[in-house]
Amino acid sequence: MKEVRLDTYKVVINIEASRFKQIAWYIISLIFFQNSLLIPPSFKSKLLRLFGASIGKNVNLKPSIHIKYPWKLSIGDDSWIGEHVWIDNLETVVIGKNCCLSQGAMILTGSHDSMKTRFDYVGLPVTLEDGVWIGAKAVVSLGVVCGSHSLLSIGSVAEKNLEPYVIYKGNPAMPVLRRNVV
Repeated sequence: MKEVRLDTYKVVINIEASRFKQIAWYIISLIFFQNSLLIPPSFKSKLLRLFGASIGKNVNLKPSIHIKYPWKLSIGDDSWIGEHVWIDNLETVVIGKNCCLSQGAMILTGSHDSMKTRFDYVGLPVTLEDGVWIGAKAVVSLGVVCGSHSLLSIGSVAEKNLEPYVIYKGNPAMPVLRRNVV
């Protein structure tokens, strides 16, 4: 078995923001996003826009959410981000219109190459097309596109693209049913 030397490990992530902007966002995020205070979603939307996010109309941002880099985030009209959602957007995350990220859902855009001794960083964007529902405690992994009106059920893990109008369940997520949206 090969031994991994962590002293040679280097992560190269294009953060696309100055150190000042990163620190300012960290403080704003702690005060207004990551706590359980009931802060109006419209105010949170304004803060996200101030930091470069594209936020649609009537976006509901619940308490205790974590957004890594708002300048790499786009959320469409009438979408809902539930309590304890974690958007770990080291790369771009696009959330369409009328989407729902339920409590504790997680979107991951970065990982490491387990086949390299240095565990090189690997990052890919994530897209949730219009009408997507990500269930409570479900995980969407890097590079995944969730097709229009697809549903990832509670606690499921999507590591591959989800087809439109299909309900997925399990780890790894498998199609289980067609979704009829009225």
